[in-house]
Amino acid sequence: MVIPQAGEEANEKGNLQSSGEGTNDRCASLSFFLADENATIALAQRLAVQLKAGMVIYLHGDLGAGKTTLVRGVLNALGYAGRVKSPTYTLVEPYHASELDLRHFDLYRLHNEEEWEAAGFREEFDGHNIFFIEWPEKAPSLIPQADVEISFEIMARGRNVEFHANTEMGKQCLEQL
Repeated sequence: MVIPQAGEEANEKGNLQSSGEGTNDRCASLSFFLADENATIALAQRLAVQLKAGMVIYLHGDLGAGKTTLVRGVLNALGYAGRVKSPTYTLVEPYHASELDLRHFDLYRLHNEEEWEAAGFREEFDGHNIFFIEWPEKAPSLIPQADVEISFEIMARGRNVEFHANTEMGKQCLEQL
């Protein structure tokens, strides 16, 4: 499935609707309607080619909103053939694909700063890894600022997904998305 570029209309099945309206900056924000899992995977494929070493991406949304599906789609687009699971109980799952090192964090069950420090997670943020962080609000003082924040909203049918760039690297990503 091909997703239209920012500002284009949804395809004939209505699987995605995109508006590339930024607040004051072109592509500081993007919004997509994803009708189903296939549309989420297609968006993930577009995101995968924009990733750069050191990029931090926050994933916001309720349980079951599609955060891990997006990460799975990114990894598959990068050629990762293994199983991609939610790191709900492990807190982090490391992956290597297309010469990139990705870390998928799920901080939903993070209890305190001591748990974070004891696990050695701070060392992961070395400027080389790419991070997808679910539930970043559980550790605001422990993790770096997001280059891109992606918020998932469950609708009666499908998902509304909003991208917001916080850094120059994030803006460049959204401009190409």
